[in-house]
Amino acid sequence: MQEQLGREVDVEKCPPGIEDFPEIVIDAIQIFNLLGDRVYPEVGYTGKDYTNLTFLCDIFKIEEQDKELLYSILVRLDAHAIKKSQEKIKREYDKIKSKNRGR
Repeated sequence: MQEQLGREVDVEKCPPGIEDFPEIVIDAIQIFNLLGDRVYPEVGYTGKDYTNLTFLCDIFKIEEQDKELLYSILVRLDAHAIKKSQEKIKREYDKIKSKNRGR
């Protein structure tokens, strides 16, 4: 975008690309996206379904010494996704609640 505006690109201000992360992080993101979601009516997203995690670790050839880090990354990604889901549900609930007050 900076180039389109005729400005010099400042590498220090550029956000990291996926290629800037270690391979275990890239694998964790891909595995996270392949895991199923647990979603319930009125509750929303409650986290990932880790049933196939062992199978996915085998497919991605995750080394035993990297599994603890992989699990930590997956838990952080899942916690973030759960928080975003809860915030979205709360906004929708508050919107409906304020709409009903106006009646």
